[in-house]
Amino acid sequence: MEFVTISSGELTARVTPFGAELWSLTDRFGREYMTDADPAFWTGHAPILFPIVGALNGNRYRLDGREYELPKHGFARHSLFDVVETAADRAVFRLRDSAATRKVYPFAFALDLEFRLEGMCLHTTATVINAGDGAMPFSFGYHPAFAWPLPGGAAKADHTIAFEQAEPQPIRRIDLPTGLVQPEPVATPVEGHLLMPEAAQFETDALIWDRLASRSLTFGTPGGTQLAVAFPDMPMLGIWQKPGANYLCIEPWQGMADPLGYSGDFRAKPGVLSLEPGMSRSFRMDVSVLTAD
Repeated sequence: MEFVTISSGELTARVTPFGAELWSLTDRFGREYMTDADPAFWTGHAPILFPIVGALNGNRYRLDGREYELPKHGFARHSLFDVVETAADRAVFRLRDSAATRKVYPFAFALDLEFRLEGMCLHTTATVINAGDGAMPFSFGYHPAFAWPLPGGAAKADHTIAFEQAEPQPIRRIDLPTGLVQPEPVATPVEGHLLMPEAAQFETDALIWDRLASRSLTFGTPGGTQLAVAFPDMPMLGIWQKPGANYLCIEPWQGMADPLGYSGDFRAKPGVLSLEPGMSRSFRMDVSVLTAD
């Protein structure tokens, strides 16, 4: 596997051009903050979700009277990006439309992923560009899998997620046979600002916030190692793991899986944005490492 490595002196990140996927984030002591990618559970690291987030009804969508097929989370995560810029602390990757992508997503586009390290923070910015001559519908999401437990010696049970805002709204769950979003919301496991993640919560897949008040959160052990995750441009969030694995995915989204039974046009699907020709839309995620050192 080929990697591009960038460093701030405090943090080092390794990103593969295949999927523009972050595989590793380590500090100057060599401590790893990303998943161990144990193949017994899940081999992903931080896939990029485009032009859809989650699953489609029957892996198909309808657009302007035609039907297309797309796998869960779209094709970006399985595509080779071009490396268009590199510096000691920064790298930019680009995916453009091709004959293969236009068969399943009939639009001319560019998707840029910029990774930039500054001190103990990794700034990631995705920019979606409509390079065609018609309005382009799309969704976008990040899917980073962070180490759980984080380095520092604390147990999984001591880790918390503290949201920026109180999150009293009900959440959404996945219908396991289809991978689609169940129609009825369920009570949130968040108490005030605080979520205590535990494996049993993920036996029926991800926890999904489609009416999220917060645009940042902190994951880790209070007084110990923590990650501050900010996502100012993303109104939705998924949190997921395969029970028993040593990672926790904290996934800022613009869009989500189809509602159960959805058969409408892709442009009308909840969470789908539309870009006019020549326009762009950016989505930022900042991950800051906070340690007691």
